[in-house]
Amino acid sequence: MNNVFVYCEIEDGQVAEVSLELLTKGRTLANELACSLEAIAVGHNLEGVAAQVIPYGVDTLYLADDKRLYPYQTLPHTSVVVKLFREKEPQIALLGATSIGRDLGPRVSSALNSGLTADCTSLEIGTHFDRRANKNYESLLYQIRPAFGGNIIATIINPDHRPQMATVREGVMKKSILDPKYKGKVVQLNVADYVDDSDFVVEIIERHIEKSRLNIKGAPIIVAGGYGVGSKENFNLLFELAEVLGGEVGASRAAIDAGYVDSARQIGQTGITVRPKLYIACGISGQIQHRAGMEQSAQIIAINTDPEAPINSIADYVITGSITDIIPKMIKYYKKNTK
Repeated sequence: MNNVFVYCEIEDGQVAEVSLELLTKGRTLANELACSLEAIAVGHNLEGVAAQVIPYGVDTLYLADDKRLYPYQTLPHTSVVVKLFREKEPQIALLGATSIGRDLGPRVSSALNSGLTADCTSLEIGTHFDRRANKNYESLLYQIRPAFGGNIIATIINPDHRPQMATVREGVMKKSILDPKYKGKVVQLNVADYVDDSDFVVEIIERHIEKSRLNIKGAPIIVAGGYGVGSKENFNLLFELAEVLGGEVGASRAAIDAGYVDSARQIGQTGITVRPKLYIACGISGQIQHRAGMEQSAQIIAINTDPEAPINSIADYVITGSITDIIPKMIKYYKKNTK
């Protein structure tokens, strides 16, 4: 038990963003624990994966390459990961909180009797003293996530079972290359040793993926609205401002629940996490659930009728007033100054 493992999701030879973010965090955790960072990729035509992940500080990359392993299927991928984890006995295993991670993670943790914390927003190393057993635990993984609808932040530990497993949503953690010339080794797994033919009972005849038409996470400017926007019609002002600025429109959960915009635009603990250069918060109160998804924006402008709104405490600029008055003026003067 002397390694931190990250499961890397692969689509068309590209490593998923969330996997690169987890490699960055995994390297930090491995440094704290004075152990190695290891990764596994399962799929087909994985020749380019090493160049993508090893610069993030990966000491060992395990590749399970077989044309039957792409695209993702539950049974064969589970078999590969479970058997490899039994061999290598990682103390920590991290996966993205994606459709794949949410399918694979619970199956792996159940097979290994290890437990799993879903949708973590932070991961740290710490200690724990069990008063009942009068026992002190060192170097535990603090698996931190929102609970009870985001009203509290829970810290979850797994003292006695390994690996300590967690899934993390995309965008919650920053990705950062450690060293473009980092030296790590690649181990090719013999797929036949890890997967039975019976695992391929399902055959994929055709596969269709609809690409997202939104790219809120990558937008440099986001105009976000909350329940205080007041109506679906008023949200049109936000779309107009975003178009003028060359940005995207986001929303708080309250605005989504009110039916003002589509749920794909939700920002916050139960939505997406963003870090734009400019975040304009319109009619957003700024509860912790929303702030967790945008507080690392480079610059924040808050527009709200309530001068005491919590969002104001993290805003660089605060405009007190109605969006129906302020946004048309912002559009007018921006156009005027850019002519």
